[in-house]
Amino acid sequence: METGLSYSDVCLVPKYNNVPSRAVPTLDTWLTKNIKAVSPILAANMDSIIGPALAEVLTAKGIVPIFHRFYKDPMELVALVKTYEMRCFMSVGVADLEETFKLIDTNGLNPLGLVVDVAHGHSLTVLNAIDRIRKTYYNFEVIAGNVCTPVAFHDLVNAGATAVKVGIGPGSVCTTRKITAFGIPQFTAVQICGEVAKELKIPMIADGGIKGSREIILALAAGASTVMIGGLFAETKEAEGKGTYRGQASQSFQEDFYGGVKEGTVPEGVRKVVKVHISADAMIEDLLGGVRSGLTYGGSKNIKELQRKAKFMRVTPGYW
Repeated sequence: METGLSYSDVCLVPKYNNVPSRAVPTLDTWLTKNIKAVSPILAANMDSIIGPALAEVLTAKGIVPIFHRFYKDPMELVALVKTYEMRCFMSVGVADLEETFKLIDTNGLNPLGLVVDVAHGHSLTVLNAIDRIRKTYYNFEVIAGNVCTPVAFHDLVNAGATAVKVGIGPGSVCTTRKITAFGIPQFTAVQICGEVAKELKIPMIADGGIKGSREIILALAAGASTVMIGGLFAETKEAEGKGTYRGQASQSFQEDFYGGVKEGTVPEGVRKVVKVHISADAMIEDLLGGVRSGLTYGGSKNIKELQRKAKFMRVTPGYW
């Protein structure tokens, strides 16, 4: 039986440092196979996180906004995409693929691409959706997920994904692991999928479990190109939740969007009240400052060098 590790179970071993200053390391990376990113941070495409206010902050800092797919009025999404055209992604579910295509074509939308947004992304319907998108919009980038195994990562890439989201159950408002017993601890998921990402040269987005710069550094060192953050952004003044944060499979969300929990299912997420205490700009700068500091401890001037030099150690509870 294999052992899976969470971020709290590991640390990085310090390396000889020839980086003269913490201001020296660069944080540029890749969002998808064909799109560069100026930093490794992404905001979660959740209804309580991303909206106009946060999108404005993100784009000002060169971070691509990824809009969620749960708008009761689709024209709200249309307005956002038109505002940030060629600097944003739209999310899509396998059940609303045709509706999204119609929305794009009818309104002449031109985003960078689509995110196939499914809780369990290693499925035939997701693979078919990726293929449909690539054939319909050949110039679109396709981010797909979520998965947590190397074979799933490989299959999504073979279907046409140009970036893959990794993480099943690590989010603070997700209860999938408690309800279903499925999901791999996030550090191990990122590490084993990272090997495939390196082999295929396809960026990996580590989605969930980020509590601060420490987890970002561990995810990057383990092979992620970017990390997707929900809970920390929920605490910012620009978040859509205004003090609440909820999973998209929570009872709260399902009642608001669907009118109730789907028959024959149970919620796989919760709603949390969080303290709004910081601006998104300040939080991003705090996180990126911590990442740059981490790079110097790893004797690295960039993320790729960190990944080459990274040596992990398993820790006991006494480490804390």
